[in-house]
Amino acid sequence: MPVLSDKWIKKMALEGMISPFEEKQVRDGKISYGLSSFGYDARVSDEFKIFTNVNSEIVDPKNFKPSNFLTKKVSECIVPPNSFVLASTVERFKIPKDVLVICLGKSTYARCGIIVNVTPLEPGWEGHVTLEFSNTTPLPAKIYANEGVAQFVFLKGNEIPAVSYSDRKGKYMGQVGVTLPKI
Repeated sequence: MPVLSDKWIKKMALEGMISPFEEKQVRDGKISYGLSSFGYDARVSDEFKIFTNVNSEIVDPKNFKPSNFLTKKVSECIVPPNSFVLASTVERFKIPKDVLVICLGKSTYARCGIIVNVTPLEPGWEGHVTLEFSNTTPLPAKIYANEGVAQFVFLKGNEIPAVSYSDRKGKYMGQVGVTLPKI
C-alpha cells in the first residue's frame, strides 16, 4: 500500500479530490497548510463546538446531546484545560474508491499539548472532515481558524474494495461543517 506523492495529490485535487486546494505550502506567519511532499495539510474552519459541562451531562455516543457544546464562529478558539473542541476542515474531500486517507496532527500543535484526532477517510467518502482537538494541558490552549492543523496522508489500496463507504451510504457521507456523533 504505497503512500501517494505530491504529484498524484495535485493531479487528483485538480480533478476535485480537494477543494479549495493550495498547491504549495503556505506559511506567511501562519501555521502552514497546503500540499507537502507526501500529504496535504488541511486548515480548520472558523466554527468551533467547545465542550462544556454546564449541564452535568454524561457523554454518550448513542445519545449525544448538542447542549454539551457551545458553538462559536471565531478567528481564534480557546480550548479549555483538559477538554476538547470539534471543528471541521475548510477543505472538502472526495476520496477515490481505491484510496484510504490517514490524518495526523501537525507538530506545532502537538508540541503545545493539543492532539488532533480524525478517523480514517474511507474509500469513496466525501465531505468536510470533522476534527477533534484535545487540550491535554492544565492551561487554556489556542487554535487558529483558517490555518493548518493536520496532515492527510493518502494510501493506495491494492484494488477497489467490494463495498466502499459511498456504496454502503455511510452515515457521515457528504457532511458539511461540524457533524456530531450519529448512530
